[in-house]
Amino acid sequence: MKKQLLLIPTSLLFLSFLISCNNKKLTEVVEVPLPTAQEKITIGVPDDVKADPGSFLLDKLPYSYDALAPSISPLTLEVHYSKHYLSYTNNLNRAIEGTEYENMSIEDILAKLDINDTELRNNAGGFYNHSLYWKSIGPNAGGTPKDTIASVIDRDFGSFNDFKTAFVEEASLQYGSAWVWLVVDKAGKLQITSSQNQDNPLMRNATVKGTPILALDLWEHAYYLGYQYRRKAYIDSFFNIINWDNVNENYKNSFIKKY
Repeated sequence: MKKQLLLIPTSLLFLSFLISCNNKKLTEVVEVPLPTAQEKITIGVPDDVKADPGSFLLDKLPYSYDALAPSISPLTLEVHYSKHYLSYTNNLNRAIEGTEYENMSIEDILAKLDINDTELRNNAGGFYNHSLYWKSIGPNAGGTPKDTIASVIDRDFGSFNDFKTAFVEEASLQYGSAWVWLVVDKAGKLQITSSQNQDNPLMRNATVKGTPILALDLWEHAYYLGYQYRRKAYIDSFFNIINWDNVNENYKNSFIKKY
């Protein structure tokens, strides 16, 4: 597949220096244009990323690496998908090979795994969490939800603005590597919750158990190349790329299957 070349032009360099003349100091500002050389960054194609043979395949990324800019930079998305997500997938397949989990669904693995099994817990969580995250976001998205999910959000949170405030607050309270979730609980009600590392609400140790329908990744690899220390800006920008159509379908499917 053809790779995309991003060209980042350099800016002008300004030099200021002092010149001594007739015992008087003068300040002269000289504008010195740098050479026209440009920094070249090659961005790949999601379809070129393949997991090693095993029980689980990478979920196909349904958009290009530059499709979510400026909310998520192309380089951030490429590294996130082709390095971090790929590693979780390959590690999960190796961890379950030859075990009772080899032919289970990822949801069943998460519900049954021993949380003391750090390798399986982290990699099964990493695979599931990222798979949902890719579906939670998309290009030409954001705005306010419509259809069933809109009315359910109003029912359980009062209004979309109240939901957004609560979600941002939950995300802002997290320290270190974490996830924030919108889940459907056992009673069919929407709840906002969070988890550390690669844990999620399907695991035995979840504070709030339920079926996740929306995921926000708060690990540094999800935002740092684009936002550095401005984590709150990334959280706010997340609402510009939420794929509410997918969230709506996730809600309907979860409700039909579980309740």
